[in-house]
Amino acid sequence: MLQVYGIKNCNTVKKALTWSEDNNVPFQFHDFKKEGVSVDKLKEWEKQVDWQALVNKKGTTWKKLSPETQEQVIDSDSANKVLQENTSMIKRPVIEYNKGILLGFNEAEYVTNLK
Repeated sequence: MLQVYGIKNCNTVKKALTWSEDNNVPFQFHDFKKEGVSVDKLKEWEKQVDWQALVNKKGTTWKKLSPETQEQVIDSDSANKVLQENTSMIKRPVIEYNKGILLGFNEAEYVTNLK
């Protein structure tokens, strides 16, 4: 079973959940807004993807951060602190599956890895 992390009202997360339902791929959803995310979980993901891949610098949450805070995000530890405080800044969805994790929605990757 997939573990899908994200925010319910995010369009990209909605695409991923709809794809999973349409393709009969069972999943459990973890809502960042309701449940947050632990530093341990972020570090677990960083064993599989670079910490920079988890930081969504294109989103409004990043853009709303002060320049000083943005400049402080220089490594895994500093990124994890900001991500834990601003879960909307995590690239989403994060999908855990038996071989690793996927970030974002890419139907071709989903077909290859999740079916």
